[in-house]
Amino acid sequence: MVDLNIILAGFADAFTLHNLLFVLAGVALGQLVGAIPGIGPVMAMAIAIPFTFIIDPLPAIAFLVGINKGGLVGGAIPAVLINTPGTPDAAATALDGYPLAKQGKPQKATKMALYASVTGDTISDIVLITVAAPLAIFALKMGPVEIFALMIFAFSVIAGLIGKSVPKGIIAAALGLLCATVGLDPEHSTPRFYFGWFELYDGLPLASVAIGMLAISEVLRRLASNTGTVRPAIDYDASQSKEDRRISWAEYWSCRITMLRGAAIGTVLGALPGIGSTAAAFMSYAATKQSSKDPESFGKGNLHGIAAAESANSAVMGANLIPLLTLGIPGSVGAALIISAFVIHGIQPGPLLFEQQGRLVYGLFGAMVMANVANLILGQFGLRLWSRVVTAPESVIFSAAILLCIVGVSLSTGGLFGVAIMLIFAGFGFLMNMFGFSTVIFIIAFFLGPRFEISLSQTLVLLDGNLMGLTHYPLALALLVLSAISIWWLGIRGRNQSTNSQA
Repeated sequence: MVDLNIILAGFADAFTLHNLLFVLAGVALGQLVGAIPGIGPVMAMAIAIPFTFIIDPLPAIAFLVGINKGGLVGGAIPAVLINTPGTPDAAATALDGYPLAKQGKPQKATKMALYASVTGDTISDIVLITVAAPLAIFALKMGPVEIFALMIFAFSVIAGLIGKSVPKGIIAAALGLLCATVGLDPEHSTPRFYFGWFELYDGLPLASVAIGMLAISEVLRRLASNTGTVRPAIDYDASQSKEDRRISWAEYWSCRITMLRGAAIGTVLGALPGIGSTAAAFMSYAATKQSSKDPESFGKGNLHGIAAAESANSAVMGANLIPLLTLGIPGSVGAALIISAFVIHGIQPGPLLFEQQGRLVYGLFGAMVMANVANLILGQFGLRLWSRVVTAPESVIFSAAILLCIVGVSLSTGGLFGVAIMLIFAGFGFLMNMFGFSTVIFIIAFFLGPRFEISLSQTLVLLDGNLMGLTHYPLALALLVLSAISIWWLGIRGRNQSTNSQA
């Protein structure tokens, strides 16, 4: 276990004015970009990573975590106001948030979303802080064969649960692994697929790939759908009723079971790589509606529907860091960006992280607690402001986003070669989205590629080419069996769902 002095020192590092300012800035930026459909916290994190090079690891990662947490709150604003989720996980919030806003209670709906989001996020963070270290100790007992089997299982779950097609998910993961082979072989340092470009000896720049496929490709998609007229990113109706603008303690307390259930669902699903906050939000909403004594009121402005969705999707954020910190496996694209920030600052996530960087980890936990408080405070004052900011024209928003992407990648990669790679992968990401292939799976596979290759090589050496040797590794064998089951079950379910929808 981590020494108590290291835990206290880590929290002491977090609770400083310097870190607080970075957390506040991250939360404010996250709420802003979350309120703008098409931007979102993931794009903001991708753009912000290169600008964190010049600061220490703790405030840098705390800033990114603040963006992620703030985006969860910001995404609910357009979902409630105009039935357009700022982030995909806010789609469930719109089911009851928008009808409540149409009843003349937009601020009641947004404040319920804020309180439920902070509640679910806080519960998830408590679980993360208490279980992450014991899980890391358990993970240290896993050898290369178990790690390889675990990554196969993670890929199978991610390919099945992200996107609408298991085969397309597997293809996206394979493409990500293929692109990860560019550069020097991690085992023998043999150059591969560099095509005479010595800049690729170190592999494709992670910042270029992530920003190109997440940020620039999304801008291209939005521009492609533009009709040629100047329009705001969101239309906002200023003539709203001033009645019922707050959530009373009685109303909040009446939703306590709903929020606890949502936080539990979000925490469990968030700890499993690839499931994501959108699935958690809809599962929590469905469970709350099923257990309600008045299910007919859902979809008509029920506060419990808002609380269920927001508590679940926010709880995923903290739980996503459980596999990241303990196993080095990102559970979502946001976690993949955070893990890239770790690597950029010379820190390798995984089981040894608590032993080698325990002070930093618990400093990050302290920053997450501060981010929850900042979310609550800034959310109270920022709901009206963000609602007005999102009326900015698309031309202003997207041109600024492209400029920041180019500057950030140029700084992080040391020149325009990284920008060229970014633009190439922006086009590649645009095509993948057009044909229904998940860029999220691609990026996670791309990041895990070198580690996956090393684990595969070590596994082949240990087994000496004999698959029967897996009988000496029962945990690895169980994970491989679960991988096959997950692909089969998710594939059958996906085909049945598509058949039913077509019928």
